[in-house]
Amino acid sequence: MEKNILIIDDEEIITRSLKKLLKKEGYLATVVSSGEKAIEEVKNKDFNLIICDVRMPQLDGIETIKRIRSILKEQGRKPIPEIIITGYADEDKYKSAVDLKVADYVYKPFDINDFMEVVKKNLL
Repeated sequence: MEKNILIIDDEEIITRSLKKLLKKEGYLATVVSSGEKAIEEVKNKDFNLIICDVRMPQLDGIETIKRIRSILKEQGRKPIPEIIITGYADEDKYKSAVDLKVADYVYKPFDINDFMEVVKKNLL
């Protein structure tokens, strides 16, 4: 069974690159550009992994993950591992991610091989 990965990032160049990379590695990738769209996707689809940017307009990555977890719990579904990606060294956001116990936290730009190891390690 193919693994389905949700990519949440408002930067099109990042989402396009990640989708292409994941497809090349044999994964299905769904791309959304906002936390709100991600929440709608999670309500209706099953994912094996979430890759989420921290800094996004309206709903940041930390709040998006909190809401997704709440929806999964309400629906009686199991949690989905989350990988946070960010281009900014923001100590508060990092602490928030650690407090949430996200699966991993990756800084952009990242090495493709290292990134794929993180993905493989955290897939359900």
